[in-house]
Amino acid sequence: MRLRLFIVTLISCFLIGTTGCQESIAWLGAAVFQANAKAADSGPAEQLVRTGLHARPRMRVGYVPRPKLGTKFLGRQDLGHHGYRPNLSERNGLVYTCKAGHIDIAHARKAADWTAFLAAKTYHNLIENETDFSFELYEPSRYFVQLTYPDNWNDISKEARDRIAHRIAIDLGQYLAFTGLTWHEIITWFGYKSKGLVSERPSAFTWEDTFSNLFGTHVAGLALEDTKHPYNEAVTRILDKELQRLEVQPGHTSKSAAQSVRGSWYSMKLFLTEMKKRNFDLGLDDGFVTPTLIPSVCACEGAQAQLLPIPNLESLSDHGFSVTLKIEPKIWEQDIILDIIKRDRTRRSNRIEPAIHFAPIIDYIRTEAIKKYGPEVDK
Repeated sequence: MRLRLFIVTLISCFLIGTTGCQESIAWLGAAVFQANAKAADSGPAEQLVRTGLHARPRMRVGYVPRPKLGTKFLGRQDLGHHGYRPNLSERNGLVYTCKAGHIDIAHARKAADWTAFLAAKTYHNLIENETDFSFELYEPSRYFVQLTYPDNWNDISKEARDRIAHRIAIDLGQYLAFTGLTWHEIITWFGYKSKGLVSERPSAFTWEDTFSNLFGTHVAGLALEDTKHPYNEAVTRILDKELQRLEVQPGHTSKSAAQSVRGSWYSMKLFLTEMKKRNFDLGLDDGFVTPTLIPSVCACEGAQAQLLPIPNLESLSDHGFSVTLKIEPKIWEQDIILDIIKRDRTRRSNRIEPAIHFAPIIDYIRTEAIKKYGPEVDK
């Protein structure tokens, strides 16, 4: 253990000079935290749902889409090899695609890994016939999942139960990951500070956030069906394939696209950034998230936005299952959020049900944003 810590520290010192302090600290923390995690390359990605993972996904450093010291604008050739555990190949930053605008690769990778982790957790509970389980992401909020099984579940053959549980686990893993990452955006809007001091409100629901998170769950869903390649390789291959489908551009185009909307979409004063453009589309109205395209990107002339469907739970209802998800905030900012949904704060259980409460919360946030930034804030 001491030798591993020494080697990790040595590598991190090198990374501080090449990738930046914040990303290096995150890399070091993940290397120690995931030291005993089961390797994600020990078998086909499709089996990872059944075998599970010993450690939660690691943190990655995301980027606000504005040119600033430390912000990385990349092309598909720069992304390296995906790693559930830290590796020296993986690189993260902002890419620009003609059909989906900017995509934060760190957000996408994080969403993919949480999908895999939560799919495996769901599968285990389904196989054990558990009706309730809970989990946490990074912030101090707990998610409670309640499953209702079909009456004939125990009459189905073991092979059929395994096949159904695998399908449901992937779909529910995508749903739980997307919901959890959306919750993170919500609480940062209301003032939650994951780093303790610095407000993260400028980064809440920036124009690429929601699509990046959703894109990552989409990539993971495809990767976890791969019966030939290990998980990390499957994610690497599918991430590259999907970015090409969205017509990904070189890094210099990603940077120039962000520069072209300075003043109108965001402004910068010294070390402070004010984000004026947001994207609050969670697909709650039509089941699709519409990405934000930057106008007048010469390489993307005439491109149309590629809508992406949000995770659905049709596979559960198709097989007679139902699920209820609730969130217990456990954050300082919870009172204002609970007030929005008009919950009685005298009740002992103050939990948020995303399927019911995300819509009014987003409406409140959007109204606030329009008052501050104008009616074009999310157009």
